[in-house]
Amino acid sequence: MREVFLRTEDLQTTKIEVDVDAIGYKNRFAWLFSIFVKHETSQTNRYEEFLEIKETLIISLTHNDKAKYVGSRKIGEWSEIYFYTSTSKELNQIVATVLKGTNFIYESNVVKDIQWNFYQHELFPTELEYHHITSDKIIEQLKDEGDMLDTPRDVEHYISFDTPTQKQRFLDNLNIDGFKYKDDIDTDEFEHGIALVCFQPITNDIMKNNIQKIYPHIKKENGYYEGWSTLLVEDEEI
Repeated sequence: MREVFLRTEDLQTTKIEVDVDAIGYKNRFAWLFSIFVKHETSQTNRYEEFLEIKETLIISLTHNDKAKYVGSRKIGEWSEIYFYTSTSKELNQIVATVLKGTNFIYESNVVKDIQWNFYQHELFPTELEYHHITSDKIIEQLKDEGDMLDTPRDVEHYISFDTPTQKQRFLDNLNIDGFKYKDDIDTDEFEHGIALVCFQPITNDIMKNNIQKIYPHIKKENGYYEGWSTLLVEDEEI
């Protein structure tokens, strides 16, 4: 399954696409095969052409299990496409054939990566990034159902802990701007859990900022962020 998210490091934002299930191929392929393609991001048609070529490369290089596509990164005018393989000999020729006549500047590279370190550290989402991915999906579902995302409403954020002591310590130190305790949740799914509530619109940026705001407080007490929920707010004219 492919997931897409943004990662910001050193004031630079990278758009990452990753196959989160690719790790199952780790014991089969030990070489990281990379393709770097330059494209003009200001030229919409040119970038769309690149996206079509990217999919052609993925289909061609993974045919007959020659390689496994694991993800890509877009940084400025360069896109990086990554595969794991057992050999790069045949792959270089396939890349040359697909990109021939496209006028895209490109280069390829192969390095040994038995432990799949690049995939795990540079492509795979962190726990926090996973929460942002899930949050964005919920927002898309609300949008599809006609939600007025800019309308503020109560949003419940769920947190669980391994022990009641961790939960109580978190509550004793709870002082997060915009958040307040709502109630306890103690079920098989959320043992030693609580719900915090925040009055807010449901936009991607606001949700991302609020999750990032409470996340370090949760981890400080060894807790787990379990996601959020809210009620649908529909346009009265719909």
